[in-house]
Amino acid sequence: MTVLALPANQPETFYAGAGRIAAFRSGPALPDRPEDWVASTTTRFGLAPSGLSALPDRRLLADAVAADPHWWLGPDRTDTGVLVKLLDAGQRLPLHAHPDRRFAHEHLASPYGKTEAWVIVEAVPDAYVHLGFARDVAPEELAGWVAGQRTEEMLAATNRVPIRAGDAVLCPAGLPHAIGPGVLLVEVQEPTDFSVLLEYEAFGLDGGHLELGWDLALQCVDRRRWSPERLAALRGGGDRLLPAEADEFFAAERLRGPSAELGAAFSVVVVVGGAGTLAGEHDDLPVRRGDTLLVPYAAGRLTLTGDVEAIRLGPAAAM
Repeated sequence: MTVLALPANQPETFYAGAGRIAAFRSGPALPDRPEDWVASTTTRFGLAPSGLSALPDRRLLADAVAADPHWWLGPDRTDTGVLVKLLDAGQRLPLHAHPDRRFAHEHLASPYGKTEAWVIVEAVPDAYVHLGFARDVAPEELAGWVAGQRTEEMLAATNRVPIRAGDAVLCPAGLPHAIGPGVLLVEVQEPTDFSVLLEYEAFGLDGGHLELGWDLALQCVDRRRWSPERLAALRGGGDRLLPAEADEFFAAERLRGPSAELGAAFSVVVVVGGAGTLAGEHDDLPVRRGDTLLVPYAAGRLTLTGDVEAIRLGPAAAM
């Protein structure tokens, strides 16, 4: 067998979950931990080694990939290029933004920023996200909101966007956003833990400027107006799960039975509905809703069969 079913990997964080990850996985998971970092070679900012995933043989995935990158990743790759999470918003998350690659390279010594995307698995009827500012915001206005922690003013200036199960939304680096309560989602992102928290006091935190100071950290925030048309373009269309803008950062596809083919590529598969079988030259694995599967390049071509639905996620141009 080359495909690995992974247990939950739930590092501590500052906001509340609602037990959705434990219910989704139908197995051992911590009901009060709202994130599951799947096949992670990424550590929490300033808190290494927290966040790293262990394999069934107890090796860290990061160490295994470093020892044999071709087996895991295929030719011409030396890192996974993505981080996949399950996220259970038991409360509204704080409004925050992530740096892009240019900012991360110049100020955080990283080739990756944190563009991300969400595939909504479950959502309460009135679920929503805050996504981008609804008007242009001046630098001094944003700085004043953050310094005074004037949360209501900040949120009032954003777009409140309804979401429902099955939606997929790209969130480009820089875009201020907050996921509302009552949502379980699969997130794919660049492999960093860089967040600039525009609101933090209400969450019991002292700040959130990535140890850069606020003057510099706020330069990564997109303060431009995001119109309804621009927001609509963050969703996929037709057979695409995500818009073409996502292709530079990661790959994502929805797989459905009775039969779906998977090309040879490093990826993570999250089974979001039903049950079936994932099989190939080296593998014949029963799968069901809640499974999180690590697929190495060496697995080769695979076929997912059954009354089953899954999300496959991987690095840019890999799948």
